Amino acid sequence: MFVGIIKYRSFKNAEKWYVYYIIFLFLIESAVKIAIHVFHAKELNHIFPYYVSGELLLLGTLFIRKLNLSAYLYIPLAVMAGFFLLNNDIVVNETKKVISSIVIICFAGYALLMEINNPKINARFIIADSLIFLYYAMSVFMFFVLRQLADFKMEEANMIWNVNNLLCSLLYVSLIYTFLKLKK
Repeated sequence: MFVGIIKYRSFKNAEKWYVYYIIFLFLIESAVKIAIHVFHAKELNHIFPYYVSGELLLLGTLFIRKLNLSAYLYIPLAVMAGFFLLNNDIVVNETKKVISSIVIICFAGYALLMEINNPKINARFIIADSLIFLYYAMSVFMFFVLRQLADFKMEEANMIWNVNNLLCSLLYVSLIYTFLKLKK
């Protein structure tokens, strides 16, 4: 995160959203840790809608700007993020996460296709985009598997969570690596 902040000035306007995204993730993780360790919270479902809406807004905005897509795409993005903030019985948190992840996968996949097909594009963030795509695809898979976690043995459930944690760590490392390799 600190590397991204230090190199912030060398980023193009759309690329600055990668820094916003990693700061957001840091703040959410910090809020969870503080809630657990300082306030001894047993239940953290109130943070989840902010996480899902925030990541959708940040990554959606990142890819809309990066790909020079129509500004009208901000409207459904904002409506979805606002809907995900609402606590309702229509859509449960797990479904909100899956829908958000699928939208992010579509944006990241399209960005990867554009970076691969057009050699004139400076693909400075292709590794980060690839791992965003992979992490959120795995995230969708994880939420489908979550429904069966009760049927798994403890070792199997831990293995599944460890794969998710590994991919999350790889995503963070790819962002840090990308920040470090950028030249001024």
